[in-house]
Amino acid sequence: MLPNCPKMNLAVSSVLLLIFCLFQNGSFQNITSRPSTVNIGAIFAFNSTIGKAANVAISAAVEDVNSDPNILNGTKLVITPRNSNCSGFLGIIEALKMMEAETVAIVGPQCSSIAHIISYVADELKVPLVSFGATDPTLSPIQFPYFVRTTQSDLYQMAAVAAIVDLYQWKLVTAVYTDDEYGRNGIAALDDKLAERRCKISYQARLPPVPGQEDILDVLAKVTMKESRIIVVHVSSNGLAVFSVAQRLQMMSDGYVWIATDWLMSMLDSRAPLGNDIMDSLQGVIALRQHTPNSISKRGLVSKWGALNKKYGNGVALNANTYGFYAYDSIWTVARALDRFFKIGGKIAFSNDSTLKDEVGGNLHVEAMRVFDQGKLLLDEIIKINFTGITGQVSFNPDRDLVNSSYDVLNIVGMGWRTIGFWSNSSGLSVVEPEKLYDKPKNFSLEQKLYPVIWPGGRVERPRGWVFPNNGELRVGVPDRVSFQQFVSYDEDTNTFKGFCVDVFLKAVELLPYPVPYRFVPFGDHKKNPNYTDLCNKVGTSFFDAAVGDIVITMNRTKVVDFTQPYIDSGLVVVAPVKRQKSNAWAFLQPFTLEMWCVIGGFFVVVGIVVWILEHRFNEDFRGPPKKQVATICWFSFSTLFFAHRENTVSTLGRGVLIIWLFVVLIIQSSYTASLTSILTVQQLTSPIQGIESLMASNDPIGYQTGSFAENYMVEELHIPRDRLKELTSPELYLQALEQGPGNGGVAAVVDEMSYVELFLATQCRFQVVGSEFTRSGWGFAFPKESPLAVDMSTAILSLAENGELQKIHDKWLKRSAACSSEANTDIEANRLHFDSFKGLFLICGLACIIALVVYLFIMLRQFIRHVPPDDQDPSGQASARSGRSFKSFLSFADERAPKSKSRSIKEKKELTNVEAETIKRTVK
Repeated sequence: MLPNCPKMNLAVSSVLLLIFCLFQNGSFQNITSRPSTVNIGAIFAFNSTIGKAANVAISAAVEDVNSDPNILNGTKLVITPRNSNCSGFLGIIEALKMMEAETVAIVGPQCSSIAHIISYVADELKVPLVSFGATDPTLSPIQFPYFVRTTQSDLYQMAAVAAIVDLYQWKLVTAVYTDDEYGRNGIAALDDKLAERRCKISYQARLPPVPGQEDILDVLAKVTMKESRIIVVHVSSNGLAVFSVAQRLQMMSDGYVWIATDWLMSMLDSRAPLGNDIMDSLQGVIALRQHTPNSISKRGLVSKWGALNKKYGNGVALNANTYGFYAYDSIWTVARALDRFFKIGGKIAFSNDSTLKDEVGGNLHVEAMRVFDQGKLLLDEIIKINFTGITGQVSFNPDRDLVNSSYDVLNIVGMGWRTIGFWSNSSGLSVVEPEKLYDKPKNFSLEQKLYPVIWPGGRVERPRGWVFPNNGELRVGVPDRVSFQQFVSYDEDTNTFKGFCVDVFLKAVELLPYPVPYRFVPFGDHKKNPNYTDLCNKVGTSFFDAAVGDIVITMNRTKVVDFTQPYIDSGLVVVAPVKRQKSNAWAFLQPFTLEMWCVIGGFFVVVGIVVWILEHRFNEDFRGPPKKQVATICWFSFSTLFFAHRENTVSTLGRGVLIIWLFVVLIIQSSYTASLTSILTVQQLTSPIQGIESLMASNDPIGYQTGSFAENYMVEELHIPRDRLKELTSPELYLQALEQGPGNGGVAAVVDEMSYVELFLATQCRFQVVGSEFTRSGWGFAFPKESPLAVDMSTAILSLAENGELQKIHDKWLKRSAACSSEANTDIEANRLHFDSFKGLFLICGLACIIALVVYLFIMLRQFIRHVPPDDQDPSGQASARSGRSFKSFLSFADERAPKSKSRSIKEKKELTNVEAETIKRTVK
């Protein structure tokens, strides 16, 4: 035993105090909680192109992390790689084996299908799964909370493909893909992105997960039969064989467009240079590659890749690819997250899961699988990570995708490839490197462009992107009409078609930027007009490749076919017999309606009374006995209609009212004269049917043209009983049925399209269109759904309309005869003048009268009060009697002759003297 020593006690006390302080500030805990090694797993396919690059990158990253003193503070990473061989079964077995070694994180897998399976294991054992190769966009953090993707999602890659398709104005795409989670879900994302740009996948060609030559041949043979020539290849294995077989089928020639997702460039980057035979099969292909900035760290890794490959690559010569770069950054992501995990007090501890037990006698030993207690804490640190790695900024958005997603757009030419642009999720397609645009606000309104492309076959012009079916010749259905053959007619002897619609089609085809081989096929029995809805259905079922004729664009037909831009407007109208209206003794009353006559008469009386009130005290012409004054009022007011009034107005108010009234009379007189002239000089036609409303309200039979959509429209939309409708096959039957009338087996009216009606009325002047068009529609050419030819033909039709060619064709075939040009159809009601047209004038005149009366009344009251003194002696009890006497006094005062002013008396004397002098002169002569 040592003796007591004060110095030793002091040293012990100091050590204890230091330990206490370390516990207090947590430093001791951080030091002691950091293990010497941490196990992480890696799972990928060792023999795949991506797997080989990932093996080298992961090994190099672990070496770099363990040699960096600034991270993990002495803790070493121990990597345990496992070979999944892209097999779901092997993948889950290898993942379970890793869990036995108390693994805190798994890097991988590279296959999306395996990622789906292993994610369930990772979620159960709370081990983060950091994948550098699983691009399936359906790997959602909502379903798989412990899945973290350190590469770019195919959702963005398909957005880039859709942007390329839209840039070159293609609409239909054929997708060739492997039928697994990677292929199916990637193409589903492509379909969504194309739909956002009004494009679509017209055909999906599915390959087995590991396709053979025969499988590829069968699929591509079917692709050659399809209309679209824009082919997107999204495969996971044996992809180069797709292009080899396509070359054998002459699908790498002029007219085709091939777009390959990033699988192709990962192979080319790793295996370059490739043989001539492989590169020959890839000429003109557009390929995408995940964009990684050309940084110093990236160049450093690439420069030593050869040595790393010799060290870790098992003797296989392989270049770096982008998936290798993402695998490298994945190791650093886990390492940095672990460093932060330890700094905040995280511990590597595992516990048993009571739900994981073998059944009695079982040999699976699932109880060896233990749960990472603080796996959620490590996951949170991985999600929060933000650093600049080999691939650029490593940081995640709320969906756990990399914040900056971008792709290189490459064109394979000769023995290599060239960059023709970039796509990023912040600016779309551009020729500027994405990292130069990251600091700017997202702006997709910038010009979307790429450098020129050399397409398959060596052409530099943009391919059309589609071909005609049936060996390139269109079977065009044309209605075989028996009436109104100015629109379409078929000559059986010469097997030729002509007419307005045919000429429009031929002219439009001439304007297309490519040749269109076609063959007209008659549709109908040559006995009556065919049913146009049946013709459209033939196009919808691909019996015909197009339909040309007088085809009305209706809602139901647009459900089965696509129409071009209408080349003529035509709506439904009602044609009915009309009778000439003879003039009568009371025709002079027709220009004005009854309401208008009453208002005019009332204003004549009102204005006469107002002028009399204003002139009565000052003007001798408006004074005298009551009978004379009444006669004066009537005479004065009505004589103003002809400006023949003899009475002069002397008051200012009276003259103001008279001026406004004479202006109103002038307008009324001019309008009356013009309307009466029109009514008496233009022939009037009348019909008991005023339009579709009156026709619906009756029970008379209605005629319609055979094959017209008017029948279904009247039955389905207007709810007219079908038994009221009578089919008419020709204009001659129109004439006969209308002449017979509803009482003699004919019809009351015919409902047809305006284009046909105009031709009919050109020679039949006894009928006319009553009412207005009650539908608005047009005629167009029909094509199968999503046919790009419909869009190009619409553009051509618009060009015909703008350059005047369409009007020339119209005048050639449909110019109306002048036989009925002098027989104008003028409606009496349209020529009659209504009160609404003159409301403003009468309002002004009425206001003038009211204002004048109010001013005159104010002046009279003031004069009455001034000249008639009040009776102050009347007792208060006789107030009512006094009021009555005052009112009578006011009326008497208003009726009195106003005293003449001095100036007026002098003026009258001068006028009288002048008159007397003139009389004396005449007498002397």
